[in-house]
Amino acid sequence: MIDAGRLGYPGIGGTEHGVAPVGYDRVLEEARLGTGLGVYRRVADGILGWELQRRAGLTVRADAPRAVPGAHVVSGFGVGPFRLPAPCRVVWAREPAPDGVPQSAGFGYGTLPGHPARGEESFEVEINSHGEVWLRIRAFSRPANWFYAAGGLVTRAAQRYVTSRYIEGARTLAAEGTSQ
Repeated sequence: MIDAGRLGYPGIGGTEHGVAPVGYDRVLEEARLGTGLGVYRRVADGILGWELQRRAGLTVRADAPRAVPGAHVVSGFGVGPFRLPAPCRVVWAREPAPDGVPQSAGFGYGTLPGHPARGEESFEVEINSHGEVWLRIRAFSRPANWFYAAGGLVTRAAQRYVTSRYIEGARTLAAEGTSQ
């Protein structure tokens, strides 16, 4: 279990099971990425290796090469001096199983002080019993302070934009995999 320490929101780990605290905005986006274990494994590797964030246009500084519980990551959104740091800690992670379907892999991370929101976001790829591969992005959040609350429309638009970039990144991972 992750030490809640500096995670400043209720319901830690809720994105793993689709549970969000009362009063938090929720996001659930799903996208079909293709079929087969090869597609599933390419996307799982990209998600767990921070590649999904990079392909969404975010900078990524992480203290671990893969998402594991307790790992600290700071994503950056924006350009140059207008880049906004978003520090998070991984609260759950699931590696792909060696074989068999259905199964899923991915991780969820929670916001730390300095993040413009309070809450959690998760990135999960699933292969179902028919071999179809799906991306699932879940989040629950609320603004971290009055400043970000005042920019509500802009904040929600930015979240929708980044989510659409995650989906496009996952489609690229499904087709190409990572460059590693």
